[in-house]
Amino acid sequence: MDNIDLQILKILKENARVRASAIASEINLSVSAVTERMKRLETTGVIEQYTVIINENVIGNDVSAIIEVALEHPRCIDSFIELANSIPNIISCHCVTGDYDFVLKVVIDSSEGLGQIYSMIKSFDGVKDTRTYIILKTVKNDLSLLPDNV
Repeated sequence: MDNIDLQILKILKENARVRASAIASEINLSVSAVTERMKRLETTGVIEQYTVIINENVIGNDVSAIIEVALEHPRCIDSFIELANSIPNIISCHCVTGDYDFVLKVVIDSSEGLGQIYSMIKSFDGVKDTRTYIILKTVKNDLSLLPDNV
């Protein structure tokens, strides 16, 4: 991956819908060269997917929370991961070090809905402890990071 690839990634990070022709124009490269580089970035796994960032509040998901989860034993990890993957409102699940085993981000339409998810997690066999933080305001939400030299 060279500086041109990094420039392409920077542009796509700002707007994943930008056309290859616009990228080519911005970085002074042919459209075919940009397209070829983008395909290579995809096949090598540098670009995992193109996505959209949704304003959760606008669509009615007014409550966001971070939930830390501690398990009783490592043998519970796989079944807890299955639980987390089965709940659509858990939008991220990270296995972490420290006093807790997982950090979850939950987005939902109401505090009542959050309470239901919280109850599902607390009552899940193998969950020892939880800690919940209601998100009051998101001040930064980057999905990926490029090297400083871009």
